[in-house]
Amino acid sequence: MTEAALPTAAAPPTDTSRASPWPVFRIASVAAFLVSLDSTMLYSAFGALRAGFPEATAADMSWVLNAYTVVYAAMLIPAGGLADTHGRKRVFLFGVAVFLAASAACGLAGSVGWLIAARVLQAVGAALLTPASLSIVLAAFPQSKRAVTVSLWGAVGGFAAAVGPSLGSYVIQTIGWPWAFFINLPIGAISLWRGAALLSESARSTTRRKVDVVGMALLIVAVGAIALAIVESESPAWTRGQLVAAAAAGVIALVAFVAWARNVRDALVDLGLFRHPTYSAVNAATLSFGIAFAMMFFAFFFYMSNVWHYTQAQAGLAIAPGPLVVIPVAVVTGRLAGRYGHRPFLVGGALLYAAAGLWFMLVPGTEPAYAAHWLPGLFLSGAGVGLVLPSLSGAAVSKLPAQHYAVGSAVNQATRQIGAVIGVAITVMLLGHKVVQRGDFDVVYGLHIGLALLTAALCLFVRTRPAQRG
Repeated sequence: MTEAALPTAAAPPTDTSRASPWPVFRIASVAAFLVSLDSTMLYSAFGALRAGFPEATAADMSWVLNAYTVVYAAMLIPAGGLADTHGRKRVFLFGVAVFLAASAACGLAGSVGWLIAARVLQAVGAALLTPASLSIVLAAFPQSKRAVTVSLWGAVGGFAAAVGPSLGSYVIQTIGWPWAFFINLPIGAISLWRGAALLSESARSTTRRKVDVVGMALLIVAVGAIALAIVESESPAWTRGQLVAAAAAGVIALVAFVAWARNVRDALVDLGLFRHPTYSAVNAATLSFGIAFAMMFFAFFFYMSNVWHYTQAQAGLAIAPGPLVVIPVAVVTGRLAGRYGHRPFLVGGALLYAAAGLWFMLVPGTEPAYAAHWLPGLFLSGAGVGLVLPSLSGAAVSKLPAQHYAVGSAVNQATRQIGAVIGVAITVMLLGHKVVQRGDFDVVYGLHIGLALLTAALCLFVRTRPAQRG
């Protein structure tokens, strides 16, 4: 079984473990921050990219987002095994370097095809550095601080994903869409430079784990084909029969992926993980919340530009209060979850998120009224995201056996990415046409509410509260 590079036992004493672990946390988290930032920043760039490539359709442009996410999701799990085999520091730094090179290529792309290809390469770098980043962070802290560390690391990623659209709007409006990628270069270079100097290399595993290439290919085909069928559903370039064939191919590939994982050694995903009821519930909730999360942010920019006619910069400022709520809520949640378990925060956060969807469905109209009609919904959604996202990461691994901790975390992260692909595809299908009206958003927010309520229902089965000491 290929495992992500997370330590399953306390790290041996090293210079890093005796010194303050926070410089290590900052180095690794900066790189992970960029990965999460890039996963959502392009939500705000969608309109600018369509203007920059006028020959491309909305469905074509959706692959600038989804090609990255599909490849990232499929590679997350085996990437940790590569870090175990070749050294976490080495794989982390290599992943950062690939990510930065691909970011430069994205900004210089002269066609949609080259941009999508560069995004695929960027996803490879992101997948290599992400599990190695968390592994490096956990190895730097004592065992007693691991739960809090996971929550803080998850909070950084959640904040980056939340702030991405706002930051992207400002950057794109002021200096152009290529800088949505070029912004990675100085920040990532600092992480690369400081990481080379300060990080300690891990002991390498003597067991060479095989990479499940067949499993990766089946997962990419399954998610990609289903997303294709969704985003092209209204396109005149595809017949109904072709779309049905694409959807069928995705379903067949998904069934084949499950059958393959059941019958081979070293499968991409160990299906035995899902025998744990809490783990199964958390991953189902991660998928539903990932879809809703992507839909909310993506729909926001369609609303701002098409209904209220905000500029890119105005839209970026308008969304900023929501992400600013995420970090303090996530930090407090991470600390309290260790005492009370994750379920109350997951269920409560999902219900808040449903309330945000209901607000956006019923209150904002065609005339801009930001403070009264939009800001309360942002506070509700920001609090919901801060409660749910880090809790999903923590709950996913809290009850797994130690030997499954690593791969369990990677599968959960991959599940969230797959949810994002589906969320983007659904939003493009519903809102990607040239003329978008206020009534078009009712379906989007209805799905948002339904998915949030489904997340809350699934999280009722989560059991992570520590046993009471008598």
